[in-house]
Order: sequence, then C-alpha cells, then structure tokens
Amino acid sequence: MPIIVNLDVMLARRKVRSRELATEIGISEANLSLLKSGKVKGVRFGTLARICAALDCQPGDLLEYRPGGEDDDADEGA
Repeated sequence: MPIIVNLDVMLARRKVRSRELATEIGISEANLSLLKSGKVKGVRFGTLARICAALDCQPGDLLEYRPGGEDDDADEGA
C-alpha cells in the first residue's frame, strides 16, 4: 500500500508507549498495533484526531504517501 503509517516514529519521538496511547485515546492495544503496522484499510477521523491530540502532532506526521506501492490504482474509481 502506498500509504505508510509512521505512528511508531511519533511514539518514539514523544517517548510514549503504545499501551499509554491506547488507554488515552480509548482503543485496544491490538487495534493500535494493527494501525502501527499499517495492516488496517482505514482509520476513523475521530481516532486520528485523538491520536494527534495525544501526541501533539498533525495527521501528516503520522501518514505518508509513497507512490508506486501495491494497490496504487485500486481506488481510482472511488
């Protein structure tokens, strides 16, 4: 997928553990782990907003687009 999730980088920069963030934003550690690994197909804006508030960052700090990845043209018709 051409969207790269840099949540682990931001957690390290802020010196916050995944468990702490999951508790603060109200999602399970398992779901946060899936998000960190990029194994999710989407994220709710509410969840993204809570992550950004907790880590004092912008969505662009967490998500990156790299062209040429698999599924690059999959959403062209959407």
